[in-house]
Amino acid sequence: MDELDIEVVAEPSLDDPVLIEGLPGVGHVGALAADHLLEEFDDESTLVRRLYSTAFPPQVSVDDGVASLTCTEVHAVTDTGGRDLLVYTGDHQAQHGEGHYTLAEAYLDVAESFDVSECYALGGVPTGELIETYDVVGAVTGEEMIDDLESAGVEFREDEPAGGIVGVSGLLLGLGARRDLTAACLMGETSGYLVDPKSARAVLSVLESRLGFEIGYDSLDERAEEMEAVMGKIREMESQATMDVPSEDDLRYIG
Repeated sequence: MDELDIEVVAEPSLDDPVLIEGLPGVGHVGALAADHLLEEFDDESTLVRRLYSTAFPPQVSVDDGVASLTCTEVHAVTDTGGRDLLVYTGDHQAQHGEGHYTLAEAYLDVAESFDVSECYALGGVPTGELIETYDVVGAVTGEEMIDDLESAGVEFREDEPAGGIVGVSGLLLGLGARRDLTAACLMGETSGYLVDPKSARAVLSVLESRLGFEIGYDSLDERAEEMEAVMGKIREMESQATMDVPSEDDLRYIG
């Protein structure tokens, strides 16, 4: 197999589409958001591309016993009530730096073939602790995008995310800007410990406001309730661990 192989599945006509990237990352936020979009627009979406690469992990996924080679899928979504969408999903990102660049360029090539002029990369920004309020932090390719995104609830913070944006989400902005693509990265705050449906919901709410579509959240909310139960147990364990820490008086005697 070649380093990169793009399978053309369909060639629908799209009206001023927007690229939405949601590949696995911190808290699985972007992947959850993109998958939920496709679930909600199932009747309006069409698989248009599969991208295979030797930069992906050497494995297959298995569904009901049927194996398929790891890839990124691209779905076109029409009749959303707002802008047409070109949604990128998959189970993996590249394993090394060169592969990230190769795949990001390929994702942009596909976007150009559908005359995409705007991009939203979705992801998570870790807080390192369990949180109650899920803010969305943004980064953009041009200052002209900031006011509109702030109106949609996105926060722009100095020196955050610390260390920049790693992986395809960052490269879509960096490489996209070199192609004059207007792009933003929307990062939902998340603990970074667990899969985070609530953070994905916060990111999708911003997209609804920006792109003019409306979706339901029942299935995502159900997953959030399941994760709340898990986090409740974690909080309980943390509380118990704190109670079990010996006091200074306890530590004075060593027998």
